[in-house]
Amino acid sequence: MRVTTRLAAAVTTIAAVTALTACGTLQDASQAAGAVADTASTVQLCTEALAQATTAFDTDSPERAVEQAHSAADNLSALAADAADTTINEAVTAMAATLRAVTLEDLVLQPAAWLEDKATKVANLTAACT
Repeated sequence: MRVTTRLAAAVTTIAAVTALTACGTLQDASQAAGAVADTASTVQLCTEALAQATTAFDTDSPERAVEQAHSAADNLSALAADAADTTINEAVTAMAATLRAVTLEDLVLQPAAWLEDKATKVANLTAACT
C-alpha cells in the first residue's frame, strides 16, 4: 500500500510539474503573440502616418493646399492618439503640428522654409518608425 501511495504521489507531482510547464509555455506564446500584434500595429500606424505626411498638396491652389495640410494634421493627430511608442507618438504629433500650423502666407511667401520644416519632420517620423 505504501508503494501505491508513493507512486500516486509521484504521478501527481509529475502531472503538476507538466501542467505548470505547459502553462508557462502558453503564457510565453501569448506574450510573443502580443508582441507581434504590437509590431504589426506600429507598422500600420507608421505607414498611415507617413502616407499622410507625404501627401502631395495642390500646387495650383495654395488655399486648397492649406486645407489639405490641415486635414492631414487632423488625421495625424488621431493616429498619434493610437501610438503606444512614445518616440513615434512625439514624431507623429510634431508632424501634425507642422501641418496644422501652415498658413496661406507660408505657402505663398516662404514655401521653401515651410517645405524644409516639413521635410525635417518627415525625416524624424521616418527615423522614429525604423
